[in-house]
Amino acid sequence: MSTTGAVTVERRIAARPETVFSFFADRDRWLSWMGKDGEFSFEPGGSYRTNVNRDHVAEGRFVEIDPPKRLVFTWGWAEDDEMPVPPGSTTVEITLEPVDGGTLLRLVHRGLPTPEARAAHEEGWAHYVDRLATVAAGSDPGPDIWM
Repeated sequence: MSTTGAVTVERRIAARPETVFSFFADRDRWLSWMGKDGEFSFEPGGSYRTNVNRDHVAEGRFVEIDPPKRLVFTWGWAEDDEMPVPPGSTTVEITLEPVDGGTLLRLVHRGLPTPEARAAHEEGWAHYVDRLATVAAGSDPGPDIWM
């Protein structure tokens, strides 16, 4: 579901919010569902840089960390001429709500500058949130087909 300048992805995940949140607060857990390498400073104001897939490196800063309910961070692509989204130029907000059987994850990515950027990020977040749902529920998402 897209709105002007934003992308929203929602998934029910068969795991408690505390478990899902842990995949946003630990380097190895993060890389188990998105990315092949990265450096993360998981604190408000802390930076991250991660090789998401192939030669696409995302960079930004953590703005708000409220376990196990909410995480906000800036987002953008380092040295990527294909996607006009500079590091830290957009904002990703993740909320985790307890529901029967697990967690409702809602990811809202705001500030995307073009329809093409919104479409690409909607596809990307859907792909990676599916992988997150799999690993958080205790299964192996397998190799990332985008690597």
